Amino acid sequence: MIGVAPPAYDPAAPTTANTLPVGAPATVRAYVTELFRRHRRAFLILIAVNTAAVMASMAGPWLLGGLVERVSDGARELHLELTVSLFLVALVIQAVFVRQVRLRGAILGERMLADLREDFLVRSVGLPPGVLERAGTGDLLSRITTDIDRLANAMREAVPQLAIGVVWAALLMGGLVITAPPLGAAVLVAVPLLVVGCRWYFKRAPAAYRSEAAGYAAVAAALAETVDAGRTVEAHRLGDRRIELSKQRVKEWTAWERYTLWLRSVLFPVINVTHVTVLGSVLMLGGVFVLQGWIGVGQLTTGALIAQMLVDPVGLILRWYDELQVAQVSLARLVGVRDIEPDAGDASLAPDGRDVHADRVHFGYLHGVDVLRKVSLEVAPGTRLALVGPSGAGKSTLGRLLAGIYAPREGRIALGGAELSRMPAERVREHVALVNQEHHVFVGSLRDNLLLALPHSRLPSSAGAADDAVDAELWAALGAVDADGWARALDDGLDTEVGSGGFALTPAQAQQIALARLVLADPHTLVLDEATSLLDPRAARHLERSLARVLDGRTVVAIAHRLHTAHDADVIAVVENGRISELGSHDELVAAQGAYAALWRSWHG
Repeated sequence: MIGVAPPAYDPAAPTTANTLPVGAPATVRAYVTELFRRHRRAFLILIAVNTAAVMASMAGPWLLGGLVERVSDGARELHLELTVSLFLVALVIQAVFVRQVRLRGAILGERMLADLREDFLVRSVGLPPGVLERAGTGDLLSRITTDIDRLANAMREAVPQLAIGVVWAALLMGGLVITAPPLGAAVLVAVPLLVVGCRWYFKRAPAAYRSEAAGYAAVAAALAETVDAGRTVEAHRLGDRRIELSKQRVKEWTAWERYTLWLRSVLFPVINVTHVTVLGSVLMLGGVFVLQGWIGVGQLTTGALIAQMLVDPVGLILRWYDELQVAQVSLARLVGVRDIEPDAGDASLAPDGRDVHADRVHFGYLHGVDVLRKVSLEVAPGTRLALVGPSGAGKSTLGRLLAGIYAPREGRIALGGAELSRMPAERVREHVALVNQEHHVFVGSLRDNLLLALPHSRLPSSAGAADDAVDAELWAALGAVDADGWARALDDGLDTEVGSGGFALTPAQAQQIALARLVLADPHTLVLDEATSLLDPRAARHLERSLARVLDGRTVVAIAHRLHTAHDADVIAVVENGRISELGSHDELVAAQGAYAALWRSWHG
């Protein structure tokens, strides 16, 4: 079959090296097997009730075939009352079991979909933070929205309906062979056409659907990144360039959309021809068999009706199998996170002390391009270290390395003598916390948003429950970040619903909640990356002084753009071009008349 050629493939267009992986076929098969194993009982019950429904549906052709046979034999007693009664009973039985098939199929689909969502979320939050940061928001967003939406239809309907269709077709074929064995061969006449058409289609469809899904993810990434960086795009006059990039991504995606649509436009007519061929071959060959005396007229009637009934399950199988081609791509993208080995770390490794030491660290986001080079640094316990320097110098990157988010390409970063990159992530989080400009308020009560930071051992006995001692701790944390004033003014206090659909928090209030979580988590080492950037300078200064009292005795690494933060620090590290160019106290660096002194004069003036 010759037709539309697939779009030219540009390896750099739909995805990048940093996108999350797509699950290998073995990974997808293993997950599907695991999913069916979890719901084996529900699946077997669905097959059983579907079998009963199909058996009841074959009563009509069997009864009508028997009636035709008696008429052709010249019988005087047709027993119409009995035939009609049996038909009505079979119809009622079929209706009851069809209802059960639909109900149990929908329930099974919803439960599998729920498991899929939960598995993806659990696996995603367990991934190394650096992996998710490199992948960006567009790829993850398209998986958790578009791919879930595509899978929702497959899980709710395609999987149950495909199982129903296979059982339905197998039982009808069995009934046809038992009723009129010669007619079984008549059905096989259409098989070669169906096999050739399906092989042609399914040879091309999976790769096309994967490219289509990757193209849509690229569109989502381009749009999300442009929206998120809207001010930067405007400031640097990048609007035309971003628009052209979006148009190119949309063009590539729609090209694959048109190609997959063309594939379906070839497959569906083949299926329709197959349906006509099945019924036609049964009638024509069956007529010959009747004339030869190999089967009776009643058998032909029953066989023709069953062959007609085969149209529905065959169409159902092919329709939902095609839907599963789309779903399989989405499923592969969702379970792709299972191919990322979680960084389990060395469970026996634990810090012996609180000193932080970086030794000749090299790090880069792209292969061969280092953002940091030969960075060495020692931070004694309880020290307040400020990282300053021009934008793009590598301050935030160094902060993430010191927080254990990334592992250095060369060199080592150790906490208490234990290398951060080799420790389990959960253990690193027990000792080191990172708070940056990004902050998240989850849908729920203010109490629930704060309880996220508490260890399990300090949580109330039941989720959402109030505990006087824990509430006192929550209010103390809010007070430490100057948030108790507006929080106590809320109508329901800690029980006030916040987030989408609840009380609308200002960006500054949301940032205060993030800092309150930091107080509750109580790590001994903190990395603050512009943690007060959303507050006005006066409020930020007041909050930093309040936090200073709370964080007294802890090691604090503050990435500072407001130099009053550096002024209050014990040690200041000036980062320039990926290196630490100066190191010392505020007074020492001002006296040295170097890069920091120039920054201070510019800012203070």
